[in-house]
Amino acid sequence: MRKAVTAAALAIAAAAAGGQAHAQSPVARGDYLVNTVMTCQNCHTPKGPNGDIAEMAFAGGLKFDEPPFTVTASNITPDRETGIGGWTEAQLKTFMTTGVRPDGVPVAPLMPTGYYKILTPGDLDAIVAYLRTLKPVRNAVPAPVYRAPMAQEVFPGAEKPADPASLNDRVRRGFYLATIAHCMECHTPMDKGRHLYTTKLGVGGHKFPGPWGESVARNITQHSTAGIGAWSDAEIKRAITHGVRKDGSKLKPPMAFGRYAKMTEADTDAIVAWLRTVPANE
Repeated sequence: MRKAVTAAALAIAAAAAGGQAHAQSPVARGDYLVNTVMTCQNCHTPKGPNGDIAEMAFAGGLKFDEPPFTVTASNITPDRETGIGGWTEAQLKTFMTTGVRPDGVPVAPLMPTGYYKILTPGDLDAIVAYLRTLKPVRNAVPAPVYRAPMAQEVFPGAEKPADPASLNDRVRRGFYLATIAHCMECHTPMDKGRHLYTTKLGVGGHKFPGPWGESVARNITQHSTAGIGAWSDAEIKRAITHGVRKDGSKLKPPMAFGRYAKMTEADTDAIVAWLRTVPANE
């Protein structure tokens, strides 16, 4: 009886200590990360007129035709022939953190592996465990076409796995979550194929054409007029989770607010706390 009470107390304490869901099973933690914070389905699930094609979840999705490459988001279901069912656990982890496939070919940096280097060992294990539970779907996607060498671009601060104990600090946890959510991949402009992280972090500007027309990544720095410095915490949270700006107008995809709406309140609060530290810029 005493052991049961102690285990329950530890589980409650873990949940309260900053949301690093130690009480969750690895599969449940991986499910949460893949389907909310990291929004993997945003790219890896094909889309129809009404959004995701549910029966093809994670079976390969969006096509990206850029000057240096033409690629289609891979099938990441456990299908052995067209997905990742033939990859070992070690190969999956290596790919997630280095961007290099088992055959030695680097992936296009559009896949944000340079952000995933920060993943804690536990979270990396959890993601792999969850991906193993997906329904195998046979769906061969076109092979990538590279017109230039591919190289991983590492987000500053994401060079190595985070110390899980440090994530009890709300701002550090917010940075961790915003990094694995690769927010700044869209919200930081690029020059000559590289993000301007040191000079233009978070100032927005990327254009995203699609069925919604065209959306432009906004400035999410603390600039009082160009950015979100004058927004309240509640207004920032509403934009992240419901796609509604400060003035009440609606955001457009591919901002994945429908998935972010499923994040825990503690995680959303942590991301907002970190955004408050992003220097004002325009």
